[in-house]
Amino acid sequence: MEGSTVLETAGSERQELDSAVVRFAGDSGDGMQLTGGQFTLATALAGSALATFPDFPAEIRAPVGTTYGVSAFQINFGARVIKTSGDRIDVLVAMNPAALKVNLQEVRGGGLLLLDSGAFTERNIAKAGFDADPRADGCLQGYRVMEVDMSQLTQDAVKHLGLSKKEALRCKNMWALGLVYWMFDRDRATTHDWLSKKFAARPEIAAATTAALDAGHAFGETAELDGDFAGYSMLPAKIAPGLYRNVSGQEALAWGLVAGAQFADLEMTFCSYPITPASSILHVLARLGAFGVATFQAEDEIAAICAAIGASYAGNLGVTSSSGPGIALKTEALGLAIAAELPLVVVNSQRAGPATGLPTKTEQSDLYQAVYGRNADSPLVVLAACSPADCFEVAIEAVRLATKFMTPVILLSDGYIANASEPWAVPDIDAMPRFPVRFRTDPEGYLPYDRDPNTLARAWVRPGTAEMMHRIGGIERADGSGNISYDPQNHQRMTDVRAGKISGIAKDIPDQTVELGADHGRLAVVGWGSTYGPISRAVGNLLDKGVDVTHIHLRHISPLPANLGDLLGRYERILVPEMNNGQLVTLLRSTYLLPAEGLNKVTGKPFMIAEIEAAIRAQLET
Repeated sequence: MEGSTVLETAGSERQELDSAVVRFAGDSGDGMQLTGGQFTLATALAGSALATFPDFPAEIRAPVGTTYGVSAFQINFGARVIKTSGDRIDVLVAMNPAALKVNLQEVRGGGLLLLDSGAFTERNIAKAGFDADPRADGCLQGYRVMEVDMSQLTQDAVKHLGLSKKEALRCKNMWALGLVYWMFDRDRATTHDWLSKKFAARPEIAAATTAALDAGHAFGETAELDGDFAGYSMLPAKIAPGLYRNVSGQEALAWGLVAGAQFADLEMTFCSYPITPASSILHVLARLGAFGVATFQAEDEIAAICAAIGASYAGNLGVTSSSGPGIALKTEALGLAIAAELPLVVVNSQRAGPATGLPTKTEQSDLYQAVYGRNADSPLVVLAACSPADCFEVAIEAVRLATKFMTPVILLSDGYIANASEPWAVPDIDAMPRFPVRFRTDPEGYLPYDRDPNTLARAWVRPGTAEMMHRIGGIERADGSGNISYDPQNHQRMTDVRAGKISGIAKDIPDQTVELGADHGRLAVVGWGSTYGPISRAVGNLLDKGVDVTHIHLRHISPLPANLGDLLGRYERILVPEMNNGQLVTLLRSTYLLPAEGLNKVTGKPFMIAEIEAAIRAQLET
């Protein structure tokens, strides 16, 4: 598993840990994301490998103190390679009873509960749904409980600054962060600098938050916590030298789109409508106008994709993004882009559904929608990113395929990848391959639907190019001329050629390789998207124990890699873990007639390593 064993200390020396999982949890107004972000920065600067997972409530204004409004930030960090945000929690910082109620079941036995006793009032306990005070009714047996009146100690720390009680209590998250900094021997200097800059216009708030941070740290240094508890230490991880920065999936994806457009020598027009969890891509790209990026917030999802198609027709790279409900609205226009054979990148940051579903939780349930979810036979390219850092490369690949083959490309991310973060080795952009677009300007013999014999892509012509006027539309076109055609045989030919163009892309993408294990054996665990981390760790753990198991992870889903069928045929059994009810497993069965079996989960949360390990063992014992 990822995460340490049960956290225990003995004597006055800090205990050295290999890794740990910490979760900060409180009301959505308690600043848990900010707190987690600062702890992440301090941990990265300390040299630890890490992965994070912010967990947001869906309600904008849930009643304070209720379970509906609990916000959390989890970080898994350590001295070894970290591939997931962790299985069970080692340290839960619960700012109120509701935070404890929501997260307690995910704390490992013997884990540490750091509770703000000042928030455990009778009213708050009842609002959280407890029948009795959980600290007194025995439900916390089996955990190590550390109660600290953070609320009062925060007010005491900032009293000299003359803040109101409400403003003082808003510093409580910094007090808790200071204590956790002491607990894991983290430096506060970076947070001091950040607070000074963030609240430069409110020096009294900067002073208060800094005082609270220092007071929490001092409390850990001076108080007798849990007997002889002395905190933890962790060696730096062995990370390859280079320039790193912490990156979320949406940041990496946005930067990859910009890099891809630059590699194609194109300007990019990004058109979208706000929807959770996709909106942050627009926020990132809106700041990158200096790199040839134009952003457009449309009035609805249909307008957004139609504007992106118009941008591609005009000679820009058209990009649009959404989540599953918005992608559903875009599908008719997506068919137009397929019929018109224009390059288009569509990002789907998947969330739990159907309908509104669980808008802030993660799922992988839009694979059918991406591969099949349009009227008629309308194939396109589908790619899937497997981690926040991987989004950069996958976005570049999406641009390359869209422009080379004149086709829409759907790039699948999900709520976990979008919001999670990890260290990213900043690549040498100058060393990365270019794929510049060549617009046709020669009118000699030009026909809008003449095709490149190798790619079957039609030529891309900017409107207004001399003597090359042409039209596009949704009604079927005649092969070659592009004129409207109702001829049955022409429709057959155009349907076949559109399908042939997409299936032919399999010759242009890499052969499928094995992530871990042998290229044949008893069991292959096949994944896609954000299941990469838990599958990789589970397979790695079992390989260390001599288990015959292999990990294969797909980036290209439509078309599938040319060698995939042969590769999968070398294994006795195939297990496909997915955060849906079995979508990739259906695609693999229908394509290769192989007896793949699914491991399915739709709880809105990522797989745990232990879940996949147990499923692998069950497969091999059957």
